[in-house]
Formats: sequence, structure tokens, C-alpha cells
Amino acid sequence: MRKHILYLLLGSNLGDRKKQMDEALDLIPEMIGEVTKRSSFYETEPWGFSSEEFFLNIAMQTLTSLSPEEVMRKIDEIEKRFGRERADSGYSSRTMDIDILFYDDLVLDQNILKIPHPMLKDRRFVLIPLNEIAHDLIHPVFLKTIGELLQECADTKEVRKLKE
Repeated sequence: MRKHILYLLLGSNLGDRKKQMDEALDLIPEMIGEVTKRSSFYETEPWGFSSEEFFLNIAMQTLTSLSPEEVMRKIDEIEKRFGRERADSGYSSRTMDIDILFYDDLVLDQNILKIPHPMLKDRRFVLIPLNEIAHDLIHPVFLKTIGELLQECADTKEVRKLKE
């Protein structure tokens, strides 16, 4: 069965963030595929809404035999285990958020699933951890590397690498 290269970003800013992230990191190999690279943990200022609680974020590369739609269903299952309820009204704090950043070099634009993630080029909290593990990865729409997108990113929100 063919393996696809999948990049994910995990985030949490409610509850015991580190414990929840560690639990999600254990679930991803079981439910989605083998984790082949992962970034450091980053503490990041909320983007798109106000909250005193900073996020804990990590980017990862995974090998999966699942389709993008199957990956999305598994992500929904994992998020629900942490009590996540998706709201249609903008951004908010959450116990667990998992975004598909890339799936091979697929470009997909459906109502519920857009790959590559349409906002990643505007978000340092995505680009910085992704740059750590995939500096030379070329965005299939913008035809620039992650490193180049990070250099061009105008976002000024705080992103700091945690010591592990």
C-alpha cells in the first residue's frame, strides 16, 4: 500500500497542554501513521482571537496509507477524545487542535478540507515548527520553500521554542 507524506500541526491551550500533546502524539501512530519527524515544542501567542492562555504547538511529518478524507476523520476522532467540539464561529481556545498542513504535494479545495492549509503562510506558529523539520519543503501553490515563506511572513505574534 502506498505511503503518503503528511504534515500535521498540533496545538493546545486549555488544560494540561503538555500531557494532552503527549497523549495525542501517542495516538497519531496508532490511528494515522508512523511519525518520521517532529519539531520541538513551541509556546505560541493565540492567533485570530484574544486569550491569556498561550498555545503549545508541534509540527510533525507522518507516513500514512490513509486518504486525506480518512486522515480528517481520524483527526476528528482524536480531537473528540480531548473534548474538542468544533464551533463554526471563528477561532477559540481548545484542548486539542490538529491541522493538516500538507499531504504529499496535493492541492485540494473542498468545503471541509483544504490542502495545503490555506492560512499556513500567514502564521509564524505554523511556519517556525514546520521550518525546523521541513525547511526545504516546497509549497505546491506558492512554489516557495517553508524557509522562504517564513522569511516573508508578516505575522508578529510571539513564538518561542521550549527547552525539553
